[in-house]
Amino acid sequence: MEPGLRWWTAADAPALRDAVAESPDLAAQLGDAPLGSVRECAAAIEERLADRRADAVNLALTADGRAVGNIGVTRIERRHGTAWVSYWLTTSSRGRGLLTRGLTSTARWAHHDLDIFRLELGHRVDNVASCAVARAAGFGAEGLERAKLRYGDTRYDVETHARLATDPLPVGSGMRPPRIA
Repeated sequence: MEPGLRWWTAADAPALRDAVAESPDLAAQLGDAPLGSVRECAAAIEERLADRRADAVNLALTADGRAVGNIGVTRIERRHGTAWVSYWLTTSSRGRGLLTRGLTSTARWAHHDLDIFRLELGHRVDNVASCAVARAAGFGAEGLERAKLRYGDTRYDVETHARLATDPLPVGSGMRPPRIA
């Protein structure tokens, strides 16, 4: 089955639980709610990931029909046509280009269907893989935010990237996200 993008559903709770178990640092990125059981993951999907608010959407990145990652377009600001992009992928799904293809498609979708002109993202400077995904999806580096993130007692610098609707499409094909209903 081809990889794809779709809305999160409660049926994805086991996949989310497995993702958190496989990548414990993922739980910190998803917020403060516990994610150790299918029930807790279903609640997180209901409360955060499946929510289709006017200012935020999250898409499940799938492989073989199973959710293996997320691409979020949040902090959508209509007046200026800007939004923030975030993403994650299970450890076992990395290295196959899934996230790059998904991010490329989501950016194209946000630019055209959501009318977002400027998409922004940031990654810890020690996350080389996230930087590679951003660059491959056409997000140019713009700057460094010193000590922006704190996980536990450690602070991390963040490199910011952006992609404009007028930027050329990166080489390669992407996936088509669902239409907003």
